[in-house]
Amino acid sequence: MHRSRLTAVLVDVPHEQYRKVIDFWSGALGDRPESDEEDPDYASLGQPVPGLQFMVQQVDADARIHLDIETDDVEAEVARLEQLGAERVEKIDTWWVMRDPAGVLFCVVRVQDPASFESGARSFG
Repeated sequence: MHRSRLTAVLVDVPHEQYRKVIDFWSGALGDRPESDEEDPDYASLGQPVPGLQFMVQQVDADARIHLDIETDDVEAEVARLEQLGAERVEKIDTWWVMRDPAGVLFCVVRVQDPASFESGARSFG
């Protein structure tokens, strides 16, 4: 048995638009962006909805939005989602980029927010 939950919404943007989009969403949400010097491709804009992170990410692709599902067992969650019709796209470090049946990308990641995970994760398996 494993547990998982929706943990983040990410706005993916090309490098040349990254700063402009961070400024836009910072103003729209009324929150200051926080960047991690070790991983400058991400800017966090907090939790506009309790337990749900909102981030802007630099990508080598067109602009899009994707969701992250956090889990205490990445492989079990990926297998469960495949049974529902998702497909694996690419493994990156410890997480999987996946595609839902309509072609929408999302990621399955390790637990990112332990407190929210403990209070909001659902059990599967």
